Amino acid sequence: MNTSLPDWLTNGHAHIWLPYTQMKTADLPAPATRTQGSRIELADGRVLIDGIASWWTACHGYNHPHIAQAVQAQLARMPHIMFGGLAHEPALTLARRLCTLLGPGLDRVFFTESGSVSVEVAMKMAMQYWSNQGEPQRRRILAFRGGYHGDTFGTMAVCDPDIGMHAAFDGAGARHELCELPTDEARADALEARLHAQADRIAAILVEPLVQGAGGMRMHAPAVLARLREMADRHGTLLIFDEIFTGFGRTGSMFAFEQAGVRPDIITLSKALTGGTLPLAATVASRRVFEGFWSDDPAHALMHGPTYMGNALACAAALASLDLFETEPRLAQVRAIEVLLREGLAPCKTLPGVRDVRVMGAIGAVELERRPDHAALRRTFLEAGAWIRPFGHIIYLTPAFVMPPEDLRRLTGTICSVLAASTASHPD
Repeated sequence: MNTSLPDWLTNGHAHIWLPYTQMKTADLPAPATRTQGSRIELADGRVLIDGIASWWTACHGYNHPHIAQAVQAQLARMPHIMFGGLAHEPALTLARRLCTLLGPGLDRVFFTESGSVSVEVAMKMAMQYWSNQGEPQRRRILAFRGGYHGDTFGTMAVCDPDIGMHAAFDGAGARHELCELPTDEARADALEARLHAQADRIAAILVEPLVQGAGGMRMHAPAVLARLREMADRHGTLLIFDEIFTGFGRTGSMFAFEQAGVRPDIITLSKALTGGTLPLAATVASRRVFEGFWSDDPAHALMHGPTYMGNALACAAALASLDLFETEPRLAQVRAIEVLLREGLAPCKTLPGVRDVRVMGAIGAVELERRPDHAALRRTFLEAGAWIRPFGHIIYLTPAFVMPPEDLRRLTGTICSVLAASTASHPD
């Protein structure tokens, strides 16, 4: 096995700035050269089982031939065309199919390139909706502690400031409302009081349905969403569901909101939208919201337009990904993964230093009492042939839905054994 580093890594590392990384002290990134299924091949020949599906995107695994063929065919016809004044078949067909999947009421799609921007667009839609209705004072978004919605200035302002990533920008963004999720009566009463006092200034309630992902894989019951829907209706505000993480099967249903039996006014989608192949996001609005912009007044139009909006290649990939949800048993695979995650991570519950083990759909999280040494854990997992990237107090798995059971058992077993060994070497 060749363990030398490739020239492109050693020569290029001095010129790259990596995400969420202190470049002075960080290890070199693992040099990936090829992917297939749930595996990542490194330059030295090692093969890793990918436990997090490239930040939860590669739901069908890597290199699915149906998606690859669709992208190649679209590339030969038209890779991209500006969406201002022009349109193309992949984007409009994708918009129609997304609205059909989401069900009645959510029927206008605005495409962007990233999840953060799709949330920004949702916030702009909500604020301008009220401005168009003659209530321009409604400029605040009510979001929740433990939530994460992106890294742009607009989305940082609705993230929990205590989750760690945005402390350097405290006070730099707009002021919004931050509350506890109404997971019990006391918190529901507190939220009700806040809404009662602030309703005339709140444009929308924003929540990650069922799972607050990057904020710590914090899970809540569908009844919380039903409660938020009822509160939004009673206080006359809009409700936004951020399904960038949870959408497209991750929680066990195609969309997380389906488990609550309620519908948002606006929903944001990204991550697995293209099956983990190309950047694409969507903000989908209800008819009520869209009609708030339907006017002869140009000032009432939504003024947003990314250069690569509705990129034809990305839309072709997304259409192929939706095909796979229709022709291959993805939700059944998620149900099987949930069983294996519960079984495989259960031994962690008895380990010292473990606060909680949580599983929902194809999401498994082990929460530790103390923040671990992330770099050391990543190195240990890498040596075991697993690509697992902890964050905060969390070690988590969000595998591709097509991952073979033996690979998933290897991942859960690796987490349990690594944590057990860490406890044995650091008993205090």
